[in-house]
Amino acid sequence: MSDCLFCKIINGDIPADKVYEDDAVLGFNDINPVAPHHVLFIPKKHISTVNELEATDAELVGKLFLAAQQHAATLGVNADGYRLTMNTNASAGQTVFHIHLHMLAGRPFSWPPG
Repeated sequence: MSDCLFCKIINGDIPADKVYEDDAVLGFNDINPVAPHHVLFIPKKHISTVNELEATDAELVGKLFLAAQQHAATLGVNADGYRLTMNTNASAGQTVFHIHLHMLAGRPFSWPPG
């Protein structure tokens, strides 16, 4: 999508501090981090919200989680713990309408998140 911020990052039109990349997934540091480690993992395929996922996207979504798992190990936060979250639509906090998995680590987290 030509107006999608994350698609522009994938295409190299907008720079990002990339920490992970493979054929299907891109991971980069959030520009407004809420934790010492705040990484966004996005599919290279544009999907606006979780509500638009299809059965054929199941492997792709799994790759987001595996990329986060791998990066947590690289950071050395996998044993202490990290939070993974994906917001769907504006009321849940989604501000960029291209699905993305937040990986937060490096500090304690509380529940409920609020």
